Amino acid sequence: MTSPLFPGPSATRRTLFKSAGKATAVLAAAALTLSACSTGPASSSADTSASSSSSSQFPVTIEHVYGETIIEEQPTRVATVSWVNDDVAIALGVVPVGVPKNEWGGNEQGSTPWKDAALEELGAGFGSDKAPVQYSEADGINFTEIAKLTPDVILAAYSGLTEEDYKKLTEIAPVVAHPELAYGTSWQDSTSIIGKALGKEAEAAKLVSDTEATIKEKVAEYPQITGKSFIYGNLEPASAEGVNVYTANDNRPRFLSEIGMELAPVVEENSKGSKEFFIPWSAEKANELESDIFVTWVPDAATTDSIKSDPLLGQIPAIKNGALVADSDNTLTLSISASSPLSLPWSLDTFLPQLASAADAVK
Repeated sequence: MTSPLFPGPSATRRTLFKSAGKATAVLAAAALTLSACSTGPASSSADTSASSSSSSQFPVTIEHVYGETIIEEQPTRVATVSWVNDDVAIALGVVPVGVPKNEWGGNEQGSTPWKDAALEELGAGFGSDKAPVQYSEADGINFTEIAKLTPDVILAAYSGLTEEDYKKLTEIAPVVAHPELAYGTSWQDSTSIIGKALGKEAEAAKLVSDTEATIKEKVAEYPQITGKSFIYGNLEPASAEGVNVYTANDNRPRFLSEIGMELAPVVEENSKGSKEFFIPWSAEKANELESDIFVTWVPDAATTDSIKSDPLLGQIPAIKNGALVADSDNTLTLSISASSPLSLPWSLDTFLPQLASAADAVK
């Protein structure tokens, strides 16, 4: 299974896993106003009333790439796969019975700062008796551990489930698969889909609206970003694979477009009709990757220097002009790559200044 973080012919999920603030508090506090699933902290009488109202929405039908899933009753035991899905459930006040470990970009708990903060607010931080069980996905979907938890729904609205994965998971519980493209579900759509599956459509709509407002407020502090063209890609100076460029199907370019930047025409033109989240690009044609700003991920500062000095990659116009954003913080990279209503607000105070600095270098 190819990872959406760093694409390439040899970039399997397993090898990539092995190789490689303030707004969160606002969202986490907002999550407390939402009713918690019975797998989380004990509900108050008000929560019980809200839960009863939500239950009347069922059964619900979720359409997805492999057909449709009918959820007969409001789920009380929720399991998730891939990234994003657990963030969304937690942001909606639902503590899953099981979630994947964040084995790339995570902390010593196999979690993330934004997830830890939200779980703590719900009284279910890792290490507590109400915390979700964690399982590894380093070798793919962990069917065995998920089955042990006897979930009544499995969330995979943002995922790369194969049809075989989907069929195996449906033997455990109803599965909410991705609607169309593997790893191509926007965080807004993931939130809406999961909200419907959990009987929390109104809460999900408010979560999307509140998150977008938080992002808009922060972006307004950096007006130089607006209108700048960008390319978000993966640069490997030591690899013959050279360059991979993310398309509009991917959440990274999607996020930059949503904050007022413009995907470079060279990417638009060369990915028309593509259903992939990236396109390979020959390093010999790196000089044709014209944009104001180039954004990438690097394992360390030395790699940034190697990119700048590389005889081919160094000819990318934005890099020549000093407008390279090369992020070496795996957790920050994850927060944008697998974007969610929890991760994006967490990322803003670090990521936006990086973009602004690159925008200031544009001539």
